[in-house]
Amino acid sequence: MEKEFVTYELAVKLKALGFDEPCFGYYYTLNGKDWKFAEKNDYYSIDDELNIGGKFSLLAPTFSQAFRWLMQFPQIKKYRYNIALYPDGTYSLKDGKDSIYEYLSGDDCIDKLIEIVENK
Repeated sequence: MEKEFVTYELAVKLKALGFDEPCFGYYYTLNGKDWKFAEKNDYYSIDDELNIGGKFSLLAPTFSQAFRWLMQFPQIKKYRYNIALYPDGTYSLKDGKDSIYEYLSGDDCIDKLIEIVENK
């Protein structure tokens, strides 16, 4: 099920943009370096036992949740970006007229949307 969630690196970028929505997954660390993924219930059990706290955890949205959240930014709305999912699991990113990027993985597509938000 972990493949339905964004990577740790993308979760960090989303947090920097202000992402703070309820999620079904978390990344956490016990030593400050090695980040692991856990689904919500498993994370809560680990946190109850080890008291990880917010400093050592990070929200892990699903791809669809990250897409929906990024689509609300004015930079995305202004140019009418939209995303298409192909049957093979890849994505295309369009700007209302043409495909700008095609056959992207979910990670790459979200990374491109983050780049657009950060740079415009």
